[in-house]
Order: sequence, then C-alpha cells, then structure tokens
Amino acid sequence: MGHGRKALRTSAVGAVSATLIAAAGLGMAPAAQAAGGASGGIRFVDITGDGGTPLKANVVTPAGADGTRVYPLIVLPTSWGLPQAEYLVQAQKLANSGYVVVSYNVRGFWQSGGQIEVAGPPDTADASKVIDWALANTPADPRKVGMAGVSYGAGISLLAAAHDRRIKAVAALSGWADLIDSIYSNRTQHAQAAALLDGVGYLTGRPGPEVQQVFKDFFSSNLSKEQSLIDWGKKRSPETYVDQLNKNGAAVFLANAWGDTIFSPNQYGRFYDELTGPKRLEFRPGDHATAELTGLFGLPNDVWTDTDRWFDHYLKGDDNGVDGEQPVRLKSRSGDGYEGYPDWKSVGATTRKIALGGTTTIHTNVDSGADGGVVFLSSILDQLTRTPPMASIPLLPRYWAAVWQSERYAGGQHVRGTARVHTTVTATKESGTLVAYLYDVGPLGLGKLVSNAPYTFHGRTPGKSFGVDLELFSTAYDVPSGHRLALVVDTVDPLYIEHNPSGAQLTFSSPEHDPSYVSVPLREQ
Repeated sequence: MGHGRKALRTSAVGAVSATLIAAAGLGMAPAAQAAGGASGGIRFVDITGDGGTPLKANVVTPAGADGTRVYPLIVLPTSWGLPQAEYLVQAQKLANSGYVVVSYNVRGFWQSGGQIEVAGPPDTADASKVIDWALANTPADPRKVGMAGVSYGAGISLLAAAHDRRIKAVAALSGWADLIDSIYSNRTQHAQAAALLDGVGYLTGRPGPEVQQVFKDFFSSNLSKEQSLIDWGKKRSPETYVDQLNKNGAAVFLANAWGDTIFSPNQYGRFYDELTGPKRLEFRPGDHATAELTGLFGLPNDVWTDTDRWFDHYLKGDDNGVDGEQPVRLKSRSGDGYEGYPDWKSVGATTRKIALGGTTTIHTNVDSGADGGVVFLSSILDQLTRTPPMASIPLLPRYWAAVWQSERYAGGQHVRGTARVHTTVTATKESGTLVAYLYDVGPLGLGKLVSNAPYTFHGRTPGKSFGVDLELFSTAYDVPSGHRLALVVDTVDPLYIEHNPSGAQLTFSSPEHDPSYVSVPLREQ
C-alpha cells in the first residue's frame, strides 16, 4: 500500500472526525449547562493519574448531596479523540437519579497530560487512580463502583474491571474484546479503520513513540513485526484477562452495532460466551458508536436506557427486572423490534448450507465492484435508511470475482449470527488476500450486502491447495421471500490492505471428500 494512498485516507477521515468532534463538543456543553440546576452542579477538576500524569475531569453529584450519605459511583473514561464534554448530558441524568459521576479525559488527549497509550497499562492504572480520587473527594460509596464508556472508554472500562476488584458493574458500549481481531482480522489490515484512529489520534492528542511505531509497522505490512503487533494488541484486549474479570465478578453489559467498522460484532459475541458472571449482550443496526450517539445529546436512546437499568440493578439494587430478561437482545437491520435469546450460541442455531460447487479461477489486483462500503458512512446509511452497500450480481466481472448463488427462497430467511465459509484455494503465489461477501439478491439481480470479511495468507506453496475457513462478520438481516443469497469472492476492497502479488490468480474448488460451502445461520421459525 503506497504512502500517498495512506496519507489521503488519513487526511480524509481525520477531517471528518475533527468536524464531528467539534460538533459534539459545542453541541453537548450548553445542554449540560442547562441541566446543571437540577443536580448538585458540575465541577471541573484535575486528577493525578498513574505516574503523576494530570487528567482533566468533571464531577457531577446528586442534588442536595451534603456529605451525610454516600451514593453509587460511576466513572466514565472518554472516547478516542473526544473532549471532556462528551458525557456531560448523561452524567447529569445519572446524577439526577442518585449517582456520583466522574468523567475524565483519558491520557494523551486534549488537555490531559501524558501520551496516547491505546489502553495500555497506564490507562488501566489511571482508571483506578480516578476511583481513588472519587472515593476521597466525593460522597461516593466504595462498595458500589461502576464504569462505563463508549468505544475507547468501553475498552478501558473492561480492562479496569479485570484489574480493580472495586468495580462491580460495567457498561461497555461499542467497545472491543480482542483488539487484534478488530483491526487485523484473518491477518488482514483494516486500512480505513486504522487510518481513522491514527488520524484522529494526531488531530486531538499526542501518540507516544510505541504507538507511532505500531501504526508504522501496521501500514507497512512488515511481517517481521507481526508477532510483536499481536503481542501488543493482546496486552490491550479484555479477552486476555477474562479469567481475572470472571474472578472479580463484575456485572458486564456489552452493546455494539452490526455494522461496526472499527470493532466487529464477532469478537464481542465470543467474549460474552466466556463471561461467567452477570452479563447482557445487545446488538443493533449502525456503525461504530452511532447507536449510542443520540443519547449523548440527551435524546431518547435504547442503549443508554438499558445502561441506566443495568447500573440501577447492580449498583443500587433496584428490582427492575433487568436480571430476569433474556440476556441476549438483537435488533435486525431490516426489522423494528427486539428479539431475545438465552445466550449467544442460540442465535442462528439453525443453519442452511449453500454449496460452492465447481472450480472457479479469478485474477487479482482489481476491484470487481463488490465492496464492503466506506468506514462509518455505509453502515450509518444502512442504519438510517436500510440501504446497505449494493452490487449488480449478474454484472460482476467473473474474471475478477467468483460468484455462487442459492435457489430462490419461497419464504423469508432470517439471517442471525455468524455465517461461515469453507473452501479450498490454490494460489499461484505464496501470499494473497481474498474478501468474501454475502448478498441478498432480488429478482433483478441487485445484491444488498448482508455481511463480509477478509482473509490473508502468507507462506503458501504456489500450486498447492489449502483449506480456508472464514467467519463473516456477525449480523441480523431478513431476506425477503423470492430472493436468493449469493456468495461473492474477490481480492480488492478499499476497507482493507490486500497482499496479492501482481498477476496472481486464485482457484476455488470443491473436492468430493471436502466440499466447499457457506453455512448461513438462521433464526428458528
């Protein structure tokens, strides 16, 4: 991937992000100030973080707090690149319902000191320092401590709960459990997502030397640095500390969007299954942090409503029924209501296989027209208008794309969960990248994207076949009756960095002893 292309992406997404950040900061602050009279007011304070690093924070206390009683504490670390004003509206609402709330700008961003550590050990230690400060300087109850956050704040909250036993409840909204699986899934760099993070980091903060080197190695496709990149990511992944988190016993609420182009839903589903304490998992239409966005401005919002209910039960002890509901709640991208499941593995428990028969050879290095869309924009459009990325399946050039289709379905198909592709590949070069797309195809051949995922291989013997097992990104999508599903595979997508040498070809086959297929998870009828 050329440096010019990377710079173009970084500049573009950085400019968009800066606009959003400015709008959020200007838009939320007046609303929070207007609400100030209903609570104990807002204090802006400096908190000493790990190693003496100053952290800019704001504190909101309940109305009438006079030191004669204590209140549950909620700590809110800010999102990547967002300013101190991010949670003021929600902090006021929480304070009005009886919480002490401390929100702080994470190290390396805006006016807080230090450098960006990407949820490294100093960030986890900072969270504990903020709790220490709150217990010493506010009427906070040390037995009732919670943490919550969106995106970066979500990941830090989960990591902190694994390392600090005082944290009894967590709400991790649009966060990650496995950082490497999020931006380097199947050994493929998620170029637009990483460029967004990198660009916003430089615009709003101060990336440290280690972070700068990680991004440099990431974009340069330096395989000699691959293991160090993986190790760096594991240290920053809540999944690495799941045993600790389970031992500490915090009640964990996870929420994400089906189209999250930063942190895919798959890794949250796997992480949820590994949790043994009180837990809840919710997925909705949208992209990264868009499902929570309206709540940051004080508008009605399902995610924040359920966050409040979670804390009310596990910190206040309210008998609001949240612990008796189906713990996995999904909203289809093409539906209006919510569906409940007893666990993640029950989602899409029924599967239907589509055979990927025959032998098909495609050429690499050219985008066939089948794409996963544009980071943020495509999934937001799908969220608001139910218009996902589309492609004309009959017009896709078979020179560059392999296409398999199911029969037309007499009844609607409710896709739920994680579709899986199994096939046999023979490459003419030792490295390569393929991207698989699952489409809902209407009578005129127009395909609407249901899901996709990339796959990269290295060190293969040219001409020797090998098996590929690929999980597509989890989703919930309703295929209308009379439509069919199609699997398309090509080798170039602007979302990802591809590793196809010039002139390479990929051949897909379906040996009799190991037939190829895509397994589609369906909701039980």
